Amino acid sequence: MIKYNQLMENENQNNLEFKVFGLSMEKLSIYYGLFLILWGVIISFISGSNSFTSYIPSILGLPILIFSYLSIKITSKKKMFMHFVVMFGLIIFLGGLDFIRTLITGNVFEFNIWADLSKVMMLFTGLFFTYQCIKSFRHARKMRELGNVE
Repeated sequence: MIKYNQLMENENQNNLEFKVFGLSMEKLSIYYGLFLILWGVIISFISGSNSFTSYIPSILGLPILIFSYLSIKITSKKKMFMHFVVMFGLIIFLGGLDFIRTLITGNVFEFNIWADLSKVMMLFTGLFFTYQCIKSFRHARKMRELGNVE
């Protein structure tokens, strides 16, 4: 009976948690950080770029990965760490907006296809990620107001 009650309590807790693609925001953030790190490394390798700027996605993905991991390991500071994560997500989105400048000048994918591809990736994934973080924060606030979460 105790195991059943614990199972039901865990199930209810999981239903109260905000999820994207079945993942908590912390886990999604870890995957997003890893994706950004790999993107920067792979694009730099494929393009043969020696430029520091080709690693910008990796550089921005690293703090997302670290703070997401810390939010899982140090749950008492989860809120603070996840706010750092969303700030980096917003920076990624804003960095991706530079693609619009390239679009306006009419030089899209002409001079450096890899840089433009990275900007497009940062624009759309940064927007999606930041939007999901905001939805998660709103959900957490709603759950706190309802008394379902600390």
